[in-house]
Amino acid sequence: MSKEEPASLGLGKLPPKQLQMKILRFIGSERPEVKIGPKIGEDAAVIDWPEGKFLVVSSDPIVGAKRGAGKLLVLVNSNDIFSKGGEPAYLVVTMILPVKEGAEQASRLMAEIDEACREAGIAIVGGHTEFTDRYDAPVLAGTIFGTAPKVLKSEDVRPGDVLLMTKHAGLEGMTILAQDRPDLLATCLEAGEVGEVRSWTTSLSIGPEARCLGPMARFMHDPTEGGVLGGLSEIACQVPWGLELDAGSIQVHPLTLKASHKLGFDPLRLISSGVLLAVLPKETVEAARMELARKGILSSVIGKVVEGKGNCPESFTEELWGLLARK
Repeated sequence: MSKEEPASLGLGKLPPKQLQMKILRFIGSERPEVKIGPKIGEDAAVIDWPEGKFLVVSSDPIVGAKRGAGKLLVLVNSNDIFSKGGEPAYLVVTMILPVKEGAEQASRLMAEIDEACREAGIAIVGGHTEFTDRYDAPVLAGTIFGTAPKVLKSEDVRPGDVLLMTKHAGLEGMTILAQDRPDLLATCLEAGEVGEVRSWTTSLSIGPEARCLGPMARFMHDPTEGGVLGGLSEIACQVPWGLELDAGSIQVHPLTLKASHKLGFDPLRLISSGVLLAVLPKETVEAARMELARKGILSSVIGKVVEGKGNCPESFTEELWGLLARK
């Protein structure tokens, strides 16, 4: 990036030539059903919709992460589609960027998003790129569309159903800390342990377990802000029954536990995209866990659906923001 480039950019949208060169060449995976994708002068995408499928749509921003933010944008949005038993297919990206960073930063972020989309078979079908002097860090938001063969509804949950959790609590939060605040983790973890936590980024997709559990699940949820307890609390708000939790069965990785003891945070309230919470009929649980184990995916039974209130706490506290702000 030249020193002159940031000053030469005005506030607002990129000029068409730079937009074509820096942004629009990144279209993710090519999908034949996309009839009109991102082009200068085209106001909306046009997609030939497959018969017999349901449209699944979700939108999420990335506000806590800096390094790897483009890839994380694709992952967290895809996970919302996976949690509905769907397959992510089309992504719309909005980037609001500090003008001082220049168009090269926009291009780097789009290249990262493009790579993640190509790996996942997702087409980038549109979006918006704008430069501003109001923010010091990029603001990324994604809206993702997918197809699903059936509808997973919280109304279908029944007393006696089982709560299943995959992987371990605080998964996403720990990877963000390893990427953006390795200095903080270095106060309680060895260098090799910080590296191990950073490697967890390869486990942030819930696609493998969602494909396994979707056909037999009543309902699934991707716990993000507020962590596992926040995600369970959100399920409890939706279902017409109570959740009886066995908190001791909620898996926490030894490195997350070690860091939480030293830094004084609750790993059950640390942002946890990459974990899948599923409500399953009791009779399917054993087969489901066996299938997950064959795929090398850790799972644990953490509670059940009961008549009455249950013991699930109302919890929407997120630990990540305080950790990122520490000196």
